[in-house]
Amino acid sequence: MTSSLPSFAPMPDADGFFGPYGGQLVPPHLKQAMDDINAAYAEITQRRDFQDELAQLFADYVGRPSPIFHARRLSQQLGGAQIHLKREDLNHTGAHKINHCLGEALLARFMGKKKVIAETGAGQHGVALATACALVGIPCEIHMGQVDIEKEHPNVTKMRILGAKLVAVTRGAATLKEAVDSAFEEYLNNPTDYLYAIGSVVGPHPFPMMVRDFQSIIGREAREQFQAKHGRLPDYVAACVGGGSNAMGMFTAFLNDANVQLVGVEPAGEGTDKQGRHAATLTMGKPGEIHGMKCYVLEDAPGVPAAVHSIASGLDYPGIGPQHSYLKDLGRVRYEVADDQQTLEAFMRLSRVEGIIPALESAHAVAWAMRVAPTLANDQHILVNLSGRGDKDADYVAKVLGL
Repeated sequence: MTSSLPSFAPMPDADGFFGPYGGQLVPPHLKQAMDDINAAYAEITQRRDFQDELAQLFADYVGRPSPIFHARRLSQQLGGAQIHLKREDLNHTGAHKINHCLGEALLARFMGKKKVIAETGAGQHGVALATACALVGIPCEIHMGQVDIEKEHPNVTKMRILGAKLVAVTRGAATLKEAVDSAFEEYLNNPTDYLYAIGSVVGPHPFPMMVRDFQSIIGREAREQFQAKHGRLPDYVAACVGGGSNAMGMFTAFLNDANVQLVGVEPAGEGTDKQGRHAATLTMGKPGEIHGMKCYVLEDAPGVPAAVHSIASGLDYPGIGPQHSYLKDLGRVRYEVADDQQTLEAFMRLSRVEGIIPALESAHAVAWAMRVAPTLANDQHILVNLSGRGDKDADYVAKVLGL
């Protein structure tokens, strides 16, 4: 990394592009709906009453700021760099997803929408959105692949308790990509009265920007907290990447810090050499189009998304946020991988050494930190965004490992 960096603000441009990625690749009749959302978002974020309400909810409902924990025992066992965890797993609903879901629910209320629709993979976005919609009093409909419903049963139960209508998606691979397709089709039935609350920094403009902005509180807190405690910034900041919301939320505050290496960790699944058995979009994909945006995509043929796999349902997606695509091309963020086995090992080791059960998604970033820490000096610091807790994954992991 050079000592000087280009300015990374403002992004995206007026048309929703991050360099060549992003945009609004939607049918003409949907463009007006996207523009209306963009205009409402621009208005609401300038209003003091909105900012005050969101700040109050972050503090008194979510429990922010989330702390940074120094994983001393893990660091000592590994040798080398010190590993620190930004504890988004301690948020209400157990993950970072509540940050943007509150913003989207408040936006839906402001726009007078009659229903909020969303997709979910691991169920964290679904639970968070069902929670936020219960809070503001708007009906919520969640589309979830049948495979993920069976795998993430605790979150399915929570969504139903919270009053969400759950739509099981059985087509294709019956995972996250199909859930996105299904939710978007329902949204198309009535974009005037419905809001599609996208669960990551993906989709047509303004969603990659909106979700990033709501999630950027993670990085702002972390930067201030780490500097206050250590008198310096971390050497590395790492986060798992599927669609990319938790990573973008963390990375945004550090983009202009030339001495901070940013690392996104993608799911290698059963191996990046096995087509259809990984979801390492930036590592193995190429620029393309999916779900209303230009970004890196894993494809079997032009315009045909490839089958993907990850042990973590929330990372099981053949696309990626357009801003991540741009940051890869610029070289500002380094994208690495962790496979299913490494992720399981990180899941168990963090649980048994520090008493913290991470989400399988977050365990990808922990796996990378465990791999790299021994190669670094003892006075170097790795800050990992622990994006969610592993309650939802505990039964599945126990079954896989025969515990």
